Amino acid sequence: MSAARIQFNPQNQDFPVVKVIASGVRKGNVIEHEDGKLYVVLKAESMHPGKGTPTTTIDMRRISDGVKTVVRYKTTDAMERAFVETITHTYLYKDGDNYVFMNPETFDQVPLHEDMVGDNAPYLQEGMECQIAMFNDGPISIEIPPRVTLEITECEPAIKNQTASSSFKPAMLNNGVRTLVPPHINVGTRIVVDTTDGSYVERAKD
Repeated sequence: MSAARIQFNPQNQDFPVVKVIASGVRKGNVIEHEDGKLYVVLKAESMHPGKGTPTTTIDMRRISDGVKTVVRYKTTDAMERAFVETITHTYLYKDGDNYVFMNPETFDQVPLHEDMVGDNAPYLQEGMECQIAMFNDGPISIEIPPRVTLEITECEPAIKNQTASSSFKPAMLNNGVRTLVPPHINVGTRIVVDTTDGSYVERAKD
């Protein structure tokens, strides 16, 4: 695919857009839907079946009113992605239904509702640097680090002569999320976890 070309949409002249194909859309992107409205992408998944047409399914939320929708495209369908400003913020604390972040340069605090934070919430840690996408001076999406270190609080004890190649066992992390870990991992062990799905990555080196 050739390099994307930036242009201005005549219907929304206050933001630049770029032509992309559906399979190139990622979580956190802002796209213009067929209704002419802007949506933030919550999830994008491409399927390539052995037979049939490859498709991309996109879960998205309309920025103007928060309405969510799920749309399926051919992976090669053309779409328009809007450019938004992404700013690094530091997570501070939870306040009711909001999670509060701070811009370390301006010290401005930005509250994000729990609906916007979504499945990222359990992995937020005080002082964590996150990327918040801003549009028209308002937050529209958040991206947290892809990996975090957490501690095992509950799991079955290791079985003698069981090897790391054996089947994984269930465990509870100190953020309340359940995951599967190798048999040699025990309570108190710190592990690295993938924040996209909560899966075990490796034993922490710290």
